[in-house]
Amino acid sequence: MKFRVAETKDRGDWAVVRVSGEMDLVTSPALRQQVHDAVADGRHSIVLDLSDVLFCDSSGVGVLIATRRLMRSCQGRLRLILPAKGAEDGSHVNRVLGALGVRRLFEVYPDVTAAVDEDAEPLSA
Repeated sequence: MKFRVAETKDRGDWAVVRVSGEMDLVTSPALRQQVHDAVADGRHSIVLDLSDVLFCDSSGVGVLIATRRLMRSCQGRLRLILPAKGAEDGSHVNRVLGALGVRRLFEVYPDVTAAVDEDAEPLSA
């Protein structure tokens, strides 16, 4: 599957960035740029929909951590959607985040509907 970062779509106060394919050294800068563009456009609540990401290496994790840092610096919010039930099924991205000890840093939701719902609770780490 080819890497793709879809155009940011607004869902209420949330900007949703849909990512698919493999997040690696070559492809991760595109995601970083999309997030920076969204913040530059004044969006401070971002959902990264990673439900179609099949692989994530350390550079992909670096982009996620940098995005978290950026959102915190502008008093913004970041929520993730992980592949195939995320925290529940041991997806690749979830395993990588867990193995590196950074999964707990992120609010993870099962889908976009839950992620943009202010009353929804994140999945446990």
